[in-house]
Amino acid sequence: MTDANGPADHTPPPPAYPTAPPAPAGAAPGAPVPGKTLGIVALIVAFFANFIGLILGIVALVQSRKAGVKNTPAVWAIIVGSVLFVLSIIIGIIVIVVITAAAGFATEAITACDAVDYVGTVIVQGIEVDCSTIES
Repeated sequence: MTDANGPADHTPPPPAYPTAPPAPAGAAPGAPVPGKTLGIVALIVAFFANFIGLILGIVALVQSRKAGVKNTPAVWAIIVGSVLFVLSIIIGIIVIVVITAAAGFATEAITACDAVDYVGTVIVQGIEVDCSTIES
């Protein structure tokens, strides 16, 4: 626009909305990747201490994502840690059930053998138990 009293104005109008900052370009070649070492450590730890490996994997993945880079070891640490953690919970429940059942069987066997003064055999839950092998 030219004004009769002043010079022409060539400045563009301001944007209607604020512009977003540019996306991170990722790590420079040869530069250390944030969270990469922690991701590798998390993957190794996930095999031995599942929950700790899972947490470390999440921390490593968050660090890498903030830097805009991929972290495959961290993702695998999360997967391995989660799967093994769930399996360990299932196995723990099974072990508790088996121990509880065995304790119940032993209690029944002792009670049955006590009734016959620990002489001979008794049938407990369909299993023949020799009372002479049980200490009173």
